[in-house]
Amino acid sequence: MDIEIGYLDLIKMGFKLAGHKFQQYRLKTNETKIIATTDGKLKGVKRITAYNDTYHSFEKIPFAKPPVGDLRFKAPEPCVPWEGVRDCYSPGKKPLQEHIIFGNVDGSEDCLYLNVYVKKLLSENPLPVMVCIYGGAFQVGEASRDVYSPDYFMREDIVLVMVSYRLGPFGFISFKDPSLNIPGNAALKDIVLALRWVKKNIQYFNGDANNITLFGESAGGVSTHYMMITDQTKGLFQKAIVQSGSVLASWATTPYSSYPYRLALAAGYKGEENEKKICEFLTKCNGKKIITAQKNLLTEEERRDRLIFIFGPVIEPYITAHCVVPKHPVEMLRTAWSNEIPLIIGGCSFEGLFSYAETIKSPGRINNLGDCQHIVPPELCPDRTTDLCKELGLKLKKAHFGDNQPSITHLYSYLDLMSYRLFWHAIHRALQSRLAYASAPTYLYRFDFDSAFFNHFRLLKCGKEVRGVCHGDDLSYLFYNIISVKLQHDSPEYKTMERMIAIWTHYAATGDPNTDRIQPVVWKPAEIDESPTKCLNISHDVKYIDLPESDKLKIWDSLYTKDLY
Repeated sequence: MDIEIGYLDLIKMGFKLAGHKFQQYRLKTNETKIIATTDGKLKGVKRITAYNDTYHSFEKIPFAKPPVGDLRFKAPEPCVPWEGVRDCYSPGKKPLQEHIIFGNVDGSEDCLYLNVYVKKLLSENPLPVMVCIYGGAFQVGEASRDVYSPDYFMREDIVLVMVSYRLGPFGFISFKDPSLNIPGNAALKDIVLALRWVKKNIQYFNGDANNITLFGESAGGVSTHYMMITDQTKGLFQKAIVQSGSVLASWATTPYSSYPYRLALAAGYKGEENEKKICEFLTKCNGKKIITAQKNLLTEEERRDRLIFIFGPVIEPYITAHCVVPKHPVEMLRTAWSNEIPLIIGGCSFEGLFSYAETIKSPGRINNLGDCQHIVPPELCPDRTTDLCKELGLKLKKAHFGDNQPSITHLYSYLDLMSYRLFWHAIHRALQSRLAYASAPTYLYRFDFDSAFFNHFRLLKCGKEVRGVCHGDDLSYLFYNIISVKLQHDSPEYKTMERMIAIWTHYAATGDPNTDRIQPVVWKPAEIDESPTKCLNISHDVKYIDLPESDKLKIWDSLYTKDLY
């Protein structure tokens, strides 16, 4: 553990000290360019990547009014056009949130901006467009170059757009009273409005408004998936990539309960449980105080049920003109307009390493599992005391622990269980839905490249002694970030980065992920009744294989009835 703590300290130091070096290293030239959009003129700058490619950068472009004052918690409104030329040399502030490393409250409520990066502003044909939605459990995240620098993507002829959206209660608080006009999902509505802006304006950046690919990882993957099933986005993009997420994940839809009241009480509210009074209090409350207040709202029972956070996407309690999620995602998937567009979906081979640090810190999470009733998805057994819940829990216990009793001694068995509970089974269910209802191809991948020094999320979560491909590790090979190093061209890490960028951008350009970087392997779309499921396994080499998780996924499948697919 001393080694792990030392490595975390090193990363913290990197965040503190590398920031200056990082921004210096991300050189900007003296060359600027003015673009006229439907809202006004923007001045961007030409930048140089870590590998000496040049690109045009336009940052902190407003796509909505600042969601402050009476607009807090509400659906976004289009931005007000401006006069003159707006300088777009640096990104806006991150959304208000708790800092993922230091724990202090960071960011601003004035956060509805996007960044556009483009390889060429002039070409014979407009360039394919990729719009990225960042992850962070709907609680943290930012669209900055510190985390999502476009260096790798700017090797290719594309336009990359990074979208910022509200987080936590600011993006997801929900009130049942229609007169308040806050049904929830403001953050998803931020993304909808950003996509409308991109559709209308990307042509001015040499982007093809009829060839847009939406993608994201974790909560960004879930958000991408929501954009695929809501009618609000029909026609706004033509392809999608969902990384380590699915609207069918247990954490992708949060139940409405007394959360706004609990938040208000923690922030100092003294009144009764009255939605109008609670809403009035929270609308006027200091934003940083709200972020601090939400830290410890989960009850012990909710933690046992593996609830990760309080405020996330909800099924909206009433329909408005902005409604994104009018009913359960299972139903929405069946008739989604996006069943007619291609999808890449997949995850990392050991997603559950995500839970390593908190499990080491709180071993009772395993030691108190008993017969695993609290691991059963709550949609199957809301009452944890029933015989059915115990029966299903025992199935999962047998599948992941064998004849062993769950304990910290079997840490990796528990983390394997979390891979399925939080990620892989939801991905699998989304795939099965596509096979049942979609006419367009669906490609399944599994990211399995294990680097000792470049899988940044695992290093952050687990330290350098733990190996395996953790949730979020694929991002290291798509985006340069504040703790990245320049890779040798003959290194496996560099080749993996080249491979990932080639797959993602070739798919964005053509709708087919089969690039020469994976030849002679042919990545085929998933097929109905394919058993076991096939996937593209991206490791030190690339293979089209039987999905290694297939056997356990069948056990998870057995818990569900057909109406839940």
